[in-house]
Amino acid sequence: MSIPGQLNPSPRVLLGPGPSDVHPRVLTAMATPLVGHLDPEFLVLMNETQDMLRQVFRTQNRLTFPVSGTGSAGMETCVVNLIEPGDRMVVCVNGVFGQRMTDVAQRAGPAVTTVERPWGEVFDLNQLREVLQRVRPKVLGIVHAETSTGAWQPLEGLGPLCHEFETLLLVDTVTSLAGVPVEVDAWEVDAVYSGTQKCLSCPPGLAPVSFSPRAVEAINRRKTKVQSWYLDMTMVQRYWGEERFYHHTAPITAIYALREALRLVLEEGLEVRFTRHLRNHQALKAGLAALGIGYAAAEGHQLPQLNAVRIPAGADDLTTRKRLLGEFGIEIGGGLGDFKGKVWRVGLMGHASRPNNVLLFLAALEQCLVAQGVKVPPGAGVAAANRVYAG
Repeated sequence: MSIPGQLNPSPRVLLGPGPSDVHPRVLTAMATPLVGHLDPEFLVLMNETQDMLRQVFRTQNRLTFPVSGTGSAGMETCVVNLIEPGDRMVVCVNGVFGQRMTDVAQRAGPAVTTVERPWGEVFDLNQLREVLQRVRPKVLGIVHAETSTGAWQPLEGLGPLCHEFETLLLVDTVTSLAGVPVEVDAWEVDAVYSGTQKCLSCPPGLAPVSFSPRAVEAINRRKTKVQSWYLDMTMVQRYWGEERFYHHTAPITAIYALREALRLVLEEGLEVRFTRHLRNHQALKAGLAALGIGYAAAEGHQLPQLNAVRIPAGADDLTTRKRLLGEFGIEIGGGLGDFKGKVWRVGLMGHASRPNNVLLFLAALEQCLVAQGVKVPPGAGVAAANRVYAG
């Protein structure tokens, strides 16, 4: 029997759709010795983590904490706690993660209605008003930042519209939290989930969630048990609440990491962080335009932190991504679903959203394109990005 060698992964610049590069302070926090998940000192860390999550979500919701699981566990947590057999749910689908929410909802037993837009486009309030009026659902689910298309969904006004029809608003913020504004209370969002590995620049493994008092009331009025024992908020909230009632062994090291990542976000300041993401996006967009590369998402609705761009004629998807990874250590993502083989997904999330990464990527991409015979003006991408930074 052979024993593998010491773990020594190659250096990477993570510019894909996630995970993103992790800040050195977060990695250091993960090396902190463990304490027990019911240790009084750890309970204090839990309180601190919850408080910082509320600040980043911009909410006063008492039931705000990280679920032990990735972002998809956060999606499932919100759906299965709010929905039970016999309910009606509407899911907005304009990409892979709207499709995933639909699949999760259908497994929970409600009547699910989908409302759709072409990939790369977003929903308007008039379209959603029509379906709310017709279906009268208990829950409407929508993706704020569609990771498969780079589309940025406006949410202002949607909460009051849902409440007009006594519908709960459920929002996916996996790729948006800490990269663009997320205003849970101001937008009247009832349930929201995210992931740690995107703009929080933390390793994957936790899914921050938050439930409004209206959502908590709906959970407490359930006639049937929550489909998932592990994700049942009627029990898990007792561990994260004042009781600290044992439910499962929390991933202590992951919570250390999230606590430090949240400290970094709040030290930088949310508005400053949003501006940083936007500036690097603008520089990247200018550089890509100079190389003849456009965006898949509609103009005016393009995420700063997740740039889904169309593969130019003459370039091969896999060839380009393999060369970027093998020669430059740069990871970007390929397309999913309808966009498979048609787009690249370039993440500038959290700690990875830096000018040096933008300029490195543009220079490396130019080499990859030229090697495939794609004609681009030499140095044009880097020069265009530098003009944005100079301005």
